[in-house]
Amino acid sequence: MTVKAYLELVRAPAALTVLGDTLVGAASAGRALGVRGLALPLASACLYASGMALNDYADRELDAVERPERPIPSGRISPRRALGVAVGLTAAGLAIAAAAGGRRSFAVALPLTASIWLYDLVAKPTAAGPAVMAACRGLDVLMGAGSDRIGAAAPSAAIMASHTFGVTALARGEVHGTTPAIARAVALGTAANTIAALSIPLPAGSVSGSPGGLRAPSPAAGATRTLAAASALSYAAACGPAQLETVETPDAAHARRATGRGIRAMVPLQTALAARAGSLGATLVLAAVDVAGRLLSRRRSTADIT
Repeated sequence: MTVKAYLELVRAPAALTVLGDTLVGAASAGRALGVRGLALPLASACLYASGMALNDYADRELDAVERPERPIPSGRISPRRALGVAVGLTAAGLAIAAAAGGRRSFAVALPLTASIWLYDLVAKPTAAGPAVMAACRGLDVLMGAGSDRIGAAAPSAAIMASHTFGVTALARGEVHGTTPAIARAVALGTAANTIAALSIPLPAGSVSGSPGGLRAPSPAAGATRTLAAASALSYAAACGPAQLETVETPDAAHARRATGRGIRAMVPLQTALAARAGSLGATLVLAAVDVAGRLLSRRRSTADIT
């Protein structure tokens, strides 16, 4: 048992792709980016990592045949320890959500957690799998907004959920291949998400210091709109070409590549949504996360992130 095995179990590099969910939710809800807002992404990371550990626990028999290199079938981590990691990270995620976001974030963290466990233990192999996974991502965005501002963050949550649905649908073909129809639908979804990310109206802000901690409209609105456009195009460029290639060649290798690109493309999509919401702070944080993710992906190009 090594630290490396546990990092593989929880897909540590891919955790970067969830850090921006709550930042997008908070920005869309018009909340200021404070210390608690910066702590809330840790809850997302813990819940995401718990889902990855639980995924491998639930798939341990299938992985023994299809992916024997993973930590459990390779014998580096026992199923019992993997389940313990999932439980521990779930508890940590809920605790951080309560501490950083209060009752309004904890109220969303509970159904998010239930959705993660439902996906891994029940829904993943069923037709409902992609929809449940999409719900997980949407709820993660809403956790940043809080239960009292769900409506304001709903458009951004829907876009993130739509992208997640497509990535999950493609991921089902990572071992045996997908179909041109699925790959084509996912590529069209990427185009639609790009347009939608640029069409969300800026939220109506209130005066800073008003009830609920809402912030005033940013004076850097022009800069954030420019960043939103650039990030949206970066999102489309990050995953669109691989999806189109999968339309032409829908084998397992192309499906796996398109899935990986789709996962990494979540960060520029989050950046576009945060910028569109007018939060320059969240936009800059996510731009830094995007750069870190690109550098890390170059060093770990063969890492398992799904």
